[in-house]
Amino acid sequence: RPASRWVRTVTRRPWVTIGAVVVLLGLCAVPVSGLRLALTDNGFAEKGSQQRETYDAVAEAYGEGYNSPIVVIADISQPSGSVAAVQGLARDLSQLDGVEGVSLATPNEDGTLAFVQLRPEKSQADPSTMELVRNIRSHAGDYESRYGLSNVMVTGQTAVAIDVAEELNAALIPFGIVVVGLSLILLMVVFRSIAVPVTATLGYLLSLGAGMGAVGAVFGWGWAADLLAVSKVGAVISFLPVIVMGVLFGLAMDYQVFLVSRMREVWLRTGHAKLAVREGFESSAKVVTAAAVIMIGVFMAFVHTDNVYVKPIALGLTVGIAADAFLVRMTLIPALMAALGEKAWWLPAWLDRLLPVVDVEGEGLEQALEQE
Repeated sequence: RPASRWVRTVTRRPWVTIGAVVVLLGLCAVPVSGLRLALTDNGFAEKGSQQRETYDAVAEAYGEGYNSPIVVIADISQPSGSVAAVQGLARDLSQLDGVEGVSLATPNEDGTLAFVQLRPEKSQADPSTMELVRNIRSHAGDYESRYGLSNVMVTGQTAVAIDVAEELNAALIPFGIVVVGLSLILLMVVFRSIAVPVTATLGYLLSLGAGMGAVGAVFGWGWAADLLAVSKVGAVISFLPVIVMGVLFGLAMDYQVFLVSRMREVWLRTGHAKLAVREGFESSAKVVTAAAVIMIGVFMAFVHTDNVYVKPIALGLTVGIAADAFLVRMTLIPALMAALGEKAWWLPAWLDRLLPVVDVEGEGLEQALEQE
């Protein structure tokens, strides 16, 4: 049978298999360096759409930054505040790197609020515009002391979009730690093993790297961008990693449970580690393959959509699921389990006593029925 031949092949020299898969998926993750996260504007809309044509026409006539104005406001109600202070603030802001010009600099009607609108050189998704917003905020104290202002703040749609993107980016690491940490604990409770949850999590990280690497190669480096009808490369929506991480994690852990739960059943019955890997794989390979093919087909159907937000998410999930199912769960995991042997099912006695007993597979009921 194909499953039997495959598991024998990948476990014959397990460390060679492990090294090959890790190197391959590691190389696939390299393009992540070209991936930039931002809240994209109409400049990334589908070519030919009304939003994109309007954006391009304005950018061609007035410059790209005209589509992404930055608003700076300040309180000038203090006695030292004046129209001259507003003009001085505008002059200093115009000299910052990344500023094309000042569109408007004026106090409000009652002379309590300064309003300065800047025109950046690039769009809101460009790194230079993001750096400009950070630069203005870092110099706010200097402007306040120099011109007698207070509460110098940056606002407007562009600044809000940049702030949201940075908040989402900052949440990625805590989100990943929580997800991975909970998976380690839950898998440890279910499989009563240290190696199984650790290898499952490491495999997930390799799959995630491959999926995000594919997005970086297409939407960052521009590889196959025309083939996939990508409207514009350079940045993708900021919440993409959270969605890809969450969906891929759920599917990867499903495949892990399908595969390893059957191995554990054979291990508990026979105590033979290699036999457990072989029989467990043969019993669950069809399930994992069918589930993966279905999900790959579902997400692949969205790769050619015109929606600029859905397309990179669909690409990342398509590649990530394919890598996880066929390279990690059906190649790397059997090789790791075979290489570890009986150590794959080791759990310290003190930790075994601390962990709650959760009979997910109904083993306790089976044993009770056998005894009766």
